[in-house]
Amino acid sequence: MTTIPLPDLRSRIGQEIALSDWVSVTQEMVNRFADATGDHQFIHVDPERAAQTPFGGPIAHGFLTLSLLAGHFMTGGGAPRLEGARMVVNYGLNRVRFISPVPVGSRLRNRAILVGVEDGQGYVQLTVANTVEIEGSERPAATAETVMRVYL
Repeated sequence: MTTIPLPDLRSRIGQEIALSDWVSVTQEMVNRFADATGDHQFIHVDPERAAQTPFGGPIAHGFLTLSLLAGHFMTGGGAPRLEGARMVVNYGLNRVRFISPVPVGSRLRNRAILVGVEDGQGYVQLTVANTVEIEGSERPAATAETVMRVYL
């Protein structure tokens, strides 16, 4: 895990600050997400019916892919440790796009580029451009700017 001192953040604008480990998208993961959200559309949870669609099988929910930005991609070797931070919280999202479907069985990872740093009272606000890549695909699964507050 990389450590970045908070005073060095501005010098890293425009640079990649994280590349996560690969995460396997399993049917169990998709089913648990469906249960948590109540989105049981057949293209996600019914492999037999989903096989009859243009996707050829079940696909992950777009919001499941997006949620990995707050979970697996942050803890799976991708996010740097910010030296001097008391805590980091999600503040919001900008420019979210679901570009390609994610077939169950795919592996995903996130590539993060720092695009902005703003000072606040007792915190620094970071804007990060994320590209969720699908292993073996030229097109990403999703892109999103995340906004985080790093409390000092």
